[in-house]
Amino acid sequence: MRRKSNTHIILYIFLFMLIFTGCSTTKNLPAEEVLYTGINDITVQNEDLNAAGKRTLEEVEGAISVAPNNSFFGSPTMRIPFPLGLWIYNGFERYEKGIGKWIFKKFAADPVYLSKVNPDTRVKVASNLLRDYGYFNGKVTYQVDSTKNPRAVKLSYHIDMGRPYYLDSIMYEGFSPRADSLIRATRNERLLHRGDNFDVTKLEAERQRIVDLLRDNGYYYCRNEFITFLADTLMRSGYVNLKIVPRKNIPQEALRRYHIGHTSVYLTGYNGERPTDSLQTRNFTVHYSGKKLGIRYGVLRKRFLYRSGELYSQSRQNYTQEALSRLGVFKYNEMRYTPRTENSDTLDVQVNAMFDLPYDSELELNVTTKSTKQTGPGAIFKLSRKNFRGMGASLNLEMKGSYEWQTSSTVDGESSVMNSYELGAGLSLEFPRLVLPWIRDRVDPFRFPSQTNFKVYVDQVNRARYFKMLSFGGNVSYSFYPRRGMKHTVTPIHLAFNVLQHRTAAFDSIATANPMLFRSLDDQFIPSLTYTFTYDNSWEQKRNRIWWENSITSAGNVTSLIYAAFGQKFSQQDKKLLGNPFAQFLKVSSEMRHLLYLSDKQQLATRVMAGVIWAYGNKTIAPYSEQFYVGGANSIRAFTVRSIGPGRFHPAENSRYSYVDQTGDIKLEANLEYRFRILSKFLGGNLNGAAFLDAGNVWLMRKDEARPNAEFSLNRFFDSIALGTGIGIRYDLSFLILRLDWGIALHVPYDTGKSGYYNIPRFKDGMGIHFAIGYPF
Repeated sequence: MRRKSNTHIILYIFLFMLIFTGCSTTKNLPAEEVLYTGINDITVQNEDLNAAGKRTLEEVEGAISVAPNNSFFGSPTMRIPFPLGLWIYNGFERYEKGIGKWIFKKFAADPVYLSKVNPDTRVKVASNLLRDYGYFNGKVTYQVDSTKNPRAVKLSYHIDMGRPYYLDSIMYEGFSPRADSLIRATRNERLLHRGDNFDVTKLEAERQRIVDLLRDNGYYYCRNEFITFLADTLMRSGYVNLKIVPRKNIPQEALRRYHIGHTSVYLTGYNGERPTDSLQTRNFTVHYSGKKLGIRYGVLRKRFLYRSGELYSQSRQNYTQEALSRLGVFKYNEMRYTPRTENSDTLDVQVNAMFDLPYDSELELNVTTKSTKQTGPGAIFKLSRKNFRGMGASLNLEMKGSYEWQTSSTVDGESSVMNSYELGAGLSLEFPRLVLPWIRDRVDPFRFPSQTNFKVYVDQVNRARYFKMLSFGGNVSYSFYPRRGMKHTVTPIHLAFNVLQHRTAAFDSIATANPMLFRSLDDQFIPSLTYTFTYDNSWEQKRNRIWWENSITSAGNVTSLIYAAFGQKFSQQDKKLLGNPFAQFLKVSSEMRHLLYLSDKQQLATRVMAGVIWAYGNKTIAPYSEQFYVGGANSIRAFTVRSIGPGRFHPAENSRYSYVDQTGDIKLEANLEYRFRILSKFLGGNLNGAAFLDAGNVWLMRKDEARPNAEFSLNRFFDSIALGTGIGIRYDLSFLILRLDWGIALHVPYDTGKSGYYNIPRFKDGMGIHFAIGYPF
């Protein structure tokens, strides 16, 4: 009977698929509409192969490329062979209520009609783009190609780029002597050069540069529309003679330079309390509510990067507003400039700002499951006090804890339950500026965002039946942005102490068998300094977005130099500080992320990361807290955290090492994830899907007899890479992203007794389910 039931189920599924595959994609289209099924071909004539030509062609093809229904990765030419959304549209379009209406609303895909694609308009836009980029004789045409379905068509486009035009002479005329001198003084910054391709976007950029230059030098009322271009293409065939001139009848205010007068700041309370009192010093007045200002006067005053009597500057205005925003104190701030009198050249400034709520909190909950048959809940609570003691700084408290109990009695063959816990707390004070003793100017010497962070922390780790460890320390770090998208972080002081408070006999017996592994858990002092460089171009809103971070950490070297100054060798071991031996190592890591927007609803995300830590001198074993690991919700998602490696080593479940997290000195990892929209506006958010592929591992730098095949080697390198795939869903609430990933192992680097690349003994053994907040990368 069971076999018969399974046969019926298979038959029903087969019939269901036949019904859908037999559905028409055009059955219920309006009578006057035709289904658009993509682009058949794009031909290019007189193609310009230089960089400007390729950029132009890319823009033109973007204007005519429209993805049809069920397109493959947003491609205008390739389609997935099963248009499920269209099938549901045609099959359920007639329902006005009930389950049929719900299915139609949630899963149907609106047909892409030829009328919506509107190729007539698109070829006009594409032809105009050719002219905007200097291909004045270029033209784009199209034709409609029939298909097997009489109500479905494809499009073919023909692009004739023609001959490009180049810039010949470039002249700036008609400006006032003072404005003309500013333009001439910045000749080297000009964006237009003789011999360049004619390009409207470059013309707009040059106009914006001139306007910014003039506004930075007092011309407050200067606007883009006050500057225009005169182009002549007749003097020399194939070339454009260009003049940049001011328009006629510009308002007199735009020709006048203005100076800064009195500044009035109006501070509104976070409950809307209007100012009732004021504090004035010379040409600066602060209006506030209540008995106190709410923020230290000096902190507020130093955010204003100008003084009364100075020429108005657009850059100084932007820097001032950014400095006020970086305080994290105000919900908003706006600046208004008003001439004192009709013909005055003085602008009085009014700043309106509203205090934000003083406290902010966040709670994260998680459940951890490890390969050692241990599971348990965890939580992280964060509380921030903004504008601490009126300094414009943020005082942040973070508390975390987790508890694990064993779900199987396989540790050392004993039936007792092993419970472990971790507790931690951290307190940091974060300033939105550089806090250094030699900086006493009104602002930081850098006119870009900067940050200082002072932090202390303590963590307690208890591994029942083995050990209890206390870790505590603190650091001071400085971050600054030399320009938008580039960040430097320097941590000149980072002090960490690891103290093994309690050791059991079981722990000592394991430490005796493998001293290399457990020396990383010894009492030690870790004095280090770190430099990190981060590049991020996401602010440019490009189709290709890159995030790249590189970090280098040096530990114990400064301390060893001090010892060397007193006659001890730099490489001497067992040197101590504050009664504890200190770690000495060099750690380098690099991580690059790339996000490609295939369309508004589809993205392809990749990540590559590598790291190495080399311990030497005083201690040749890197501290456990500094070693690398893989696995978990943000790494190789088919495996739990620290359950892979090092190398091809893997402890058996009943091994006395099985409770130890698996870490290494070298790390390589790569991730690929395809993200796509499933449902829009689903329960107040967007429901998105993902398919991913993860690979990587960690290795030891030195050979360890107790952990065979754990060291890095090119021999069987690819076999030592763990590989996993999977799918996931993301629920995007705009302010919060909930993520659920189901990872499926494809290959593990150790011997499982199963031959072949897919060496997972049982499918259920190679699954990992992770619930997390935010994207993995």
